[in-house]
Amino acid sequence: MIFTIAARELRSTFLSPIAWTLIGVTQIILTFITGSGIENYVRSIQPNLHMYLTPPNITEQIVVPQYMWLAIIMIVISPLLTMRVFSDERKNKTLALLVSAPISMTEIVIGKYLGLLAIAGIMLVTYTILPLSLLFFGELDFGLLFSSILGVFLLMAACMAIGLFFSSLTANPLISAMLSFFLILLMSILIFVTSESPDVFSLADISLFQHLMAFVSGLFSTHDLMYYLIIISAFLILAIRRLDSDRLQH
Repeated sequence: MIFTIAARELRSTFLSPIAWTLIGVTQIILTFITGSGIENYVRSIQPNLHMYLTPPNITEQIVVPQYMWLAIIMIVISPLLTMRVFSDERKNKTLALLVSAPISMTEIVIGKYLGLLAIAGIMLVTYTILPLSLLFFGELDFGLLFSSILGVFLLMAACMAIGLFFSSLTANPLISAMLSFFLILLMSILIFVTSESPDVFSLADISLFQHLMAFVSGLFSTHDLMYYLIIISAFLILAIRRLDSDRLQH
């Protein structure tokens, strides 16, 4: 049943023009960013490679900035992709039918969330075509590439979980999008609130982008992985609790 719900969510998303528009616009932006990176590398870095003890590779100079920009773009895209997940169910009066179905709220939320993750995966595969096209110009650091992809996927997964929770709160998709956008934005810009001592807790430690930095540096940290898994689990549980309360009212 979970996978049936996930497939339905995936299908309904791609039947709407919003998903295609967002994917297309993002692809155009990333193409422009990648083109600018290639131009800068060819003009400024490649002629001076003999001056470097450790020459910078195209993955560091072109691919990583692309995924960093993608992470920034996801702050805007995620609320738009998730705003209708439960809001439309409330708006169309179908949520009552959903919560009265002989399946648990956990199955419903996990099913819809897996549909969102499938969308995130499809988007990442689409955007990875650009970095792979650089193989025509030189070698890629596949370790750094896959680490960056994993980091951005975890960031997208966390943003999707946040958006799904806010979508469960209201029948208005725009309110859902605004609330999730502001929280995701807040949790992102906390990276700039640092502590003077590395041993002292700072708000940057709960920043979505703070935990992305290790991945785009080619480092896999279980600490950063656990952070994203905790964020995802917390907001999914909140969404389940919210819908459970709706079930009790029916």
